[in-house]
Parts: sequence; C-alpha cells; structure tokens
Amino acid sequence: MGEDCCETRGECPTPAICPLNQIRAGVAVRIKQLSASPDLNHRLREMGFCEEQAIRLIRAEHSVICEVCNVRLGISSKIAELILVEPLGLQRQIP
Repeated sequence: MGEDCCETRGECPTPAICPLNQIRAGVAVRIKQLSASPDLNHRLREMGFCEEQAIRLIRAEHSVICEVCNVRLGISSKIAELILVEPLGLQRQIP
C-alpha cells in the first residue's frame, strides 16, 4: 500500500495488504481475508464484511466505522485488525 492509504506500513503483512484498522479514513478497500475465529468470521460475513467486498473506512479510532453496502457499521479496532484489506486502486483489471 502506498503511504497515503496505510497509517503504519511496517505492520502490513505484504505491501498490498493491511489490517483494516491501519487504513486511513476515507480510503476505499476490498476485503481479502478474515483472520478471526470461525464464529466471528461467520458473524462478520453476516454483517457484510465478506471476502472481495468493497468497503470504505469512515473513521478509525477506538472503534472503526465502515461503509458496507451503503450502510455504516461500527466494529472494535481489535476486530478490524483481523480483517485484511487492499486498496481498490491496486485491483487488477480483468479484460
């Protein structure tokens, strides 16, 4: 991720993927992996936090507020840390 997307590049597992709680507010991202327990992953998917879902980070402080399918949802920063995302600008174009 470029420096304009991620708050702390050193904590990102790869240059293109970061935990949701490390993304700057206003950035649109795509969820790549849920790294929580199976039960929590299931609940996140029920809320709309599914792999390959595009979301936008509204605010990241003690809690994280995201726009998911035109709805604002809040989750804890600890849970957001378990959601790995990449900026939409890094997606490959499919011909």
